[in-house]
Parts: sequence; C-alpha cells; structure tokens
Amino acid sequence: MILCVAEKPSVGRYIASVVGAVHSHDGYMEGNGYCVSWTFGHLCGLFAPDEYKPEWKGWNMSTLPMIPDRFAIHVDKNEGVQKQFNILKGLIAQASEVINCGDAGQEGELIQRWVYQKAGCKVPVRRLWVSSLTEEAIREAFQNLKDKSAYQHLYEAGLMRAIGDWLLGMNATRAYTLRYAEGQGRDRQVLSIGRVQTPTLALVVKRQAEIERFRPRTYWELKTKYRDTLFTAQLPAEEDDYAIKTAEEGQQWIDKVQGKPFVIASVEKKKGKESAPRLFDLTSLQVACNKKYGFSAERTLQLIQSLYEKRLTTYPRVDTTYLTDDLYPKIPATLQGIKDFYPQAAPLLTLKADGKSTKESLPKSKKVFDNKKVTDHHAIIPTGQRPDRMDADEKKVYDLVALHFIANFYPDCEISQTTVLGAVEEVVFKVTGKEILSPGWRVVFPPKQSANPSQQAQNEGDADTSDEAADDKKEETEKVLPTFVKGESGEHTPELVERTTTPPKYYTEATLLRAMETAGKTVDDEDLRDALKENGIGRPSTRAAIIEKLFQRKYIVRERKSIRATPTGIRLIHTIISPLLKSAELTGRWEKKLREIERGEFAAAEFLKELKQMTCDVVLEVKTNKAGMQCPVCRQGVIIRGKTRYGCSRWREGCTYAEAF
Repeated sequence: MILCVAEKPSVGRYIASVVGAVHSHDGYMEGNGYCVSWTFGHLCGLFAPDEYKPEWKGWNMSTLPMIPDRFAIHVDKNEGVQKQFNILKGLIAQASEVINCGDAGQEGELIQRWVYQKAGCKVPVRRLWVSSLTEEAIREAFQNLKDKSAYQHLYEAGLMRAIGDWLLGMNATRAYTLRYAEGQGRDRQVLSIGRVQTPTLALVVKRQAEIERFRPRTYWELKTKYRDTLFTAQLPAEEDDYAIKTAEEGQQWIDKVQGKPFVIASVEKKKGKESAPRLFDLTSLQVACNKKYGFSAERTLQLIQSLYEKRLTTYPRVDTTYLTDDLYPKIPATLQGIKDFYPQAAPLLTLKADGKSTKESLPKSKKVFDNKKVTDHHAIIPTGQRPDRMDADEKKVYDLVALHFIANFYPDCEISQTTVLGAVEEVVFKVTGKEILSPGWRVVFPPKQSANPSQQAQNEGDADTSDEAADDKKEETEKVLPTFVKGESGEHTPELVERTTTPPKYYTEATLLRAMETAGKTVDDEDLRDALKENGIGRPSTRAAIIEKLFQRKYIVRERKSIRATPTGIRLIHTIISPLLKSAELTGRWEKKLREIERGEFAAAEFLKELKQMTCDVVLEVKTNKAGMQCPVCRQGVIIRGKTRYGCSRWREGCTYAEAF
C-alpha cells in the first residue's frame, strides 16, 4: 500500500479522488492501492524547556541560557492531534512507500518530516511537489515524484528556523522578563521577544518616534501661469533645503518676474513605454488588497489560500513575481478557461504561444518568464478553472490576480513624456506632462484601476517623508499639456504658494509588509526591491501571522488604516539592549543565511553554532547590564546608562550614585 500524506483534510480528499482512493475511513481514504491521510497544523513540535531538563521549568536567571545538547520533538497533547497522529503512525507501519503531499514549502516540509520521524517511518519517502491543485497538475506531479533527499536542504532550513526561534525566543523572553518586567511572580508581565516579531515592532516604534519628533517647516514655491498651464520655478537651493524660506524672500522673486514676458525656452518630447504591473507574489498581493480593500495581511492570506484549495489560483506562499518557461505553452488554455468571466482575455485567444516575436504570437517577456527568478514556486496566477465558486471577498482577490495575469500579455502602454522650460529673464520655470499614445495593457483594468493598482499600493505611504505638494506634482506630471513652440512668449501670472512639510506617515499593514520584505529600507523600484528580498525579515507565509501576533499581544493597535505602537510596545523596544533582537537589518542577514541553507550554499551545522553563540551573547548582555536595576544608594530610583557610565535616575534629586553624569 502507498500512503499519501496531505497538509490538511480538504486537500487530502481531493488528492484521494485523483488517485482513486474513494473509500472513506476515520482519518484517511483508501482505494486503488493507495491510502490518503493528512496532518492539520503542527502535529509535532520541539520540546518545551522542562522536557529537556526539569530545572528549566521554572524561570530563573541562573538556568539561562537554555541550550539543549540535542533538540527533540513531541506530539502535541491535543486529543484530536493525538488521535490523527496515531492513525498516521499505524498507516506508516503498513505502507510500502510514503508520498509526502504536504504544503510545498519550507514549513510544510518540516511538519511532514517531523511526523515521519516521530512515527518511526522506515520505508522510502518521495515528494509530491505541486503549484496548483488542479487534477492535471496533480497527475503531472505524480509522474515526477522525487526522493525526499532532493528536499533535504529545504528541511534543514526549516529545522534551523524552528531551532533559532526556540533558542532566541525562549531565552531572550525569560532573560528580559526576569530582569526588566514589572510585577512579581504570577503577576509579572511577560516581555515576549521573537526573532522576527521584535524587529518588526521596532520598525513601528522607530517610525512613530520620527513622527513625534517631527517639527513642521514652512516654505514657499514660486509658480506662474502661462496659457492656463502652471509652471514651477527652478530656483537654486542647498541640498535638503528649500529655495524660498520666508514670504519676504518669495515677494522679492515675485517682483523680479512680475510684468516681464514669459518665453518658452525649450520643448522636449520623449516617447516611452510602460510595462504592465507585475504578477503577484504573496506580499505584493497582501499590499494591494490592504490598499484597495482594507484587508489585513492575514485576511488576504486566508482568501488566496481558499482560492488555491478551490483550485482557482496557484500556490500562494511565494516570493517571486515570475513564471517558468515551461508554463508559456499553457497560457492560452488558462486564458480560455477564464474568458467568459473576463472578456479582456478574448483578444489574446487568437494568439499562439509559439515564442515568436510577431503580432500573431503571445508575448513572452523576460519581465514575466525567467527561470532564474523562480525557485520553489512561480508567481500567483489563475489555474484556468471556471472562477464561479467564490464569495464576494474571494472575488475581489481573484479579480486582482486575473487582471494582472491578463494584462501581462497585452502590449506595453505607449506614452509621450513632455518637458517644457520657460524663462522670465534668468528665472527658469518648468512643467512636465504625459500623454498616453496607445493604452496597451491599461485597457484591461476598469477605469478606476487604470493605473497600476499594485504599484499604487506599493508606493502610496511608503515614503519616509512627504509634503503637501506631492499630489500637485503628481498631477502636473500626469496631465496632458497644450502645444508649446520654442521661442513663443506672452503674459503670465506669477504666484507664491505656501507649503508646510509633513511628517513621515504611520505604517499601514501594506507599508509594514514592504518594510519587512526589504529589512526596513524604503524602496519603490521593483528590481531593487527584488534584490533586497534576500535580506527581508520573515517569510511571505509568516509575515501576516507575525503582524497579527503583535496585535494580539497589544504591542501595536490599528487606528483606521494606520498602525500605532502602544505604550507597552514602546517600553519593550526601549528595554531591549541587544541590537540583534530589534534590528531589521541584522535579522535580515540571518534570513539570508537560512535561504542559503535552503539552496545548499551554507551548512546547517555552522548556522546552529552561530545560533548558540548569539543566544549566549544575548543572555550575557542582559545579565551584565545594570540598567533597570534598583539604585543601591537611594533605593528609590533605577540605574540608567549615560554616555559612558551608569548612574541613578534620581541624580537630579541629589542621589549620590550619580558620578556617571
């Protein structure tokens, strides 16, 4: 008997229908020489501290750091989990072969491997790897099963991630709670610290501090209206400063150009092309859905996971926006499957997927198809199944996925970018405008979505700083200009526009996801953002859960779409002295090594050594740090750190333990 083990019951039952296991039993399906069973969630996990050593049950600084000689796993004590595990254990004992049909990713591989290890699996294990749950995809995957050894590095990366989270989470949480938390005994507040959770919280706290420290500045811009077109003066200014700092200076510029002719100095037109918005990876889909529909990252993940399980979209937990070359011949069939629901697909059905660069061929762009940019799974796209089994929210998500997919096989949008320079004596004015010569892919999106929706979601709110002139500047860039001729001149109406700088924007879930993806760096350019993904914190599949955990622990709250740090969250970040625990950049380097382990480029054993050393360093730093302890002199203040030494927080009140200041 061949045993197939799926990631959850719904997926298992569908795989069972494909392989002919039609007879239902408690916890599995059987038939045609197959048994199909399933896990649900994490059946197995790493030992709790006291399962390694009894003395680790109590929280005591003297027992830290807790570093097991060898990490071990147990079956979750939940009654339902125990029952399903025992079913799996019995089936594995009878099987001639096991096929791992778990979630095709790092975490899914780890969950399945732990179950087989705990069940004492001795038979060969092969891997089913699918990017969609359509019958065709599953049958094709069964023809290409690989031995589990082909995914050993994937398993090792998942294992190191779990061990790293255990080591730092368990030790840092206990160390900081014991040293700095308020209250005693059971009333002591737990300071929860996590490898990804804490640097994510630090991003929010840092942004909030920047906003609170911000002091607005007033400045002025010199503009003039000529032929109903508003030009902006290009005045000299020092770097990071404004040309007109006072109204008086502005009036001097007005007097300088008032009543003098405005002359068109140059008219430059550049034709260009705009590519369609990229296909979605999970993060960009979560960003778009948060911006457009207000969905949380967790909600978007639930919806796209449901669409995947309904066989309407491909595997969702991906971090690439590219497809592999072998998918190109299948594109017409996918378009055919959705044309009744998306008439925008119909014009493409006359084109053939032959790879030729002609008007009769379906485009094959490197911006869409690139094997080098795809590792485990390709971008999220429709499967081609009839999209008619969705609720309202699923339909919104599916629409975005489908329209992006269709748009990538339309021609580029052709534009003309016009830059006009005018002059009033030595003062130069400028205006730019854009004209759409051929809409290309833009016709795919409804009018309100005609601009790139994912790009809007990525860019809006991402900037670290902004001012109220931004919208005006965007409008000026986008508008179509009248026809100007070099050398023409005429009357104009100058004006002084008062501006006030505005603070950085609070994070939204969309912009926080982007910050996690790029280790806190603000990046608008898609190619550069791709390069930074290697150092992002968390994985696409876990970022939503990390943000939700911060909400649950009341470290952050939502205020409309904005995310604010609570006093508790702020205190936690200010308490943490180790840069490793709260730096997105440092954590991103750790993530990079985990990806290298997955690719077989870095040894898991070496990474484990680094993990243990980092854990020791974090605990030692807390143990030797005096800050936060009660003052030994006045017994009323606490010890705080000065620039070079420590002193009492009540040194202004005369405490003698103040020599550091």
